[in-house]
Amino acid sequence: MISPSRHCITSRRLSSSVVRMSAATGTAAKTERLLNLVLVLLYTRRPLSKAQIRGLVPQYGETASIDAFDRMFERDKDELRALGVPLVTEEIDAFHEDEPGYRIHQRDYALPDIDFAPDELAVLGLASRSWAQASMAGPAAQALRKLRAAGVERDEDALIGIEPRLRTTEPAFEATKDAVLTRTPVTFDYRRPESSESTTRRVQPWSLVQWHGRWYLTGHDLDREAPRVFRLSRVDGAVKRTGKAGSFEVPADHEPRVMVESSAPAGEARPARLLVRPGAAYSLRRRASATQETDSGWTEVTVDFRDVDGFAEEVAGHGDDVQVLGPEELGERVRMLLRAVLEAHASSGGADSPRGDAG
Repeated sequence: MISPSRHCITSRRLSSSVVRMSAATGTAAKTERLLNLVLVLLYTRRPLSKAQIRGLVPQYGETASIDAFDRMFERDKDELRALGVPLVTEEIDAFHEDEPGYRIHQRDYALPDIDFAPDELAVLGLASRSWAQASMAGPAAQALRKLRAAGVERDEDALIGIEPRLRTTEPAFEATKDAVLTRTPVTFDYRRPESSESTTRRVQPWSLVQWHGRWYLTGHDLDREAPRVFRLSRVDGAVKRTGKAGSFEVPADHEPRVMVESSAPAGEARPARLLVRPGAAYSLRRRASATQETDSGWTEVTVDFRDVDGFAEEVAGHGDDVQVLGPEELGERVRMLLRAVLEAHASSGGADSPRGDAG
């Protein structure tokens, strides 16, 4: 039942399991293999033999021998069960009692309904803006195609909500993300906001943080011998690895978001007056210093900002859910950004266009 004050959603374990896999395994390859194994066993309605699993999970097919596969599979089974994934052993049929089959029952994998308060739903809504639609990329999609080709009966509903993937338009994101995960030093050209020229920076990357709709890298600048924050949109060209993986440690007391917030422009705060569509732009609503309902049903909010470029990007990210009433400088920046999106979309031959022009 859905009420105005409490809402109810049904969740699944895979997203949280993948996060725990990443932390527990320490390697992207192993995490990907475990994820593929979960997908295969959750996707089938009948238990699969070890031979079928080896043929469906790409990484198992790459093992040098059956013995190597057996050892890897046994370790993976134990690790998934330790993570709380309900992998079970069942008979494949009555005539092959000596050959066990494996699967994950959807009913055991699903979580019960979870209630969220309105402010918690607002946080979930903000988080969802950072994630693309559910998808199975790379080897995971290949495994599912093999299931179809093998004629394995599939449970399509079991895959709803699996493997959310971060969406970002920053060219430097993937290389930077990999460097953070593997603790590998990198080099890149970086452009300061007050300069059109870029300088080469050598960095030990600590973390990636999304703040006010933009991605930031925190790390130790080797040339300046001090911690620094870098906005990914100001990275020019490729991010290059310049050292070995695991060659440095991230400080135990490192707080990425605090570091990013403390590096924000220290200029004088200015108020922005915005109109917000009902049920939208909760990140702006929560920071508003004043709110006022209008006759149109929209809410007028006042939000302080310092960096006009950064705040314009955040406002433009809400599309036509937000309109700028003032100052004019902010409105013009937002319109410029939306026009650039429209022009880029038109030049790519897209069929749809942005819903409107905020401001």
